[in-house]
Amino acid sequence: MSTAARVDGGESDGDNRPVLIASAAQLRALIGAEPIASAAVTIEQAQIDAFADVTGDRQWIHVDAERARRESPFGGTIAHGFLTLSLIPALLMQTVHIAHRMGVNYGLNRVRFPSAVRVGARLKARFVVVDASDLADGALQITWDVAVEALGEPKPACVAQLLTRHYF
Repeated sequence: MSTAARVDGGESDGDNRPVLIASAAQLRALIGAEPIASAAVTIEQAQIDAFADVTGDRQWIHVDAERARRESPFGGTIAHGFLTLSLIPALLMQTVHIAHRMGVNYGLNRVRFPSAVRVGARLKARFVVVDASDLADGALQITWDVAVEALGEPKPACVAQLLTRHYF
């Protein structure tokens, strides 16, 4: 079994064709536009276990399914918040294809984890461009508001403000 998140199809996933951006002007034009939604990914226990191994965070609510069923308020194991967060760049690259020479993740302004991600949850991310700034080195810095949602859950699993830099 692969430890990568599996991209799923399905009627609740919408169109999911990538938004193609050919220039800095097109990227700037997305400021304030409707959210761009990713395809859904399914979170599996093998992925959570692999993340626990890599990070050393083997807290039982993530890796001990039997104990989590008995003792946690979630009814089973849950993904690490930082695993959910780490999916954002890949979901962005699957969702928005930017024809640049190079792009880099610059950082985050804020991150919150309003709800837990249960094993088997299907996650989607919604991206909104809220700012674009020209930098002295020629990059265009984009500020994205991101909400990662578990399908069928009332609150998002992760909300963040992501900064990316794009060199055209």
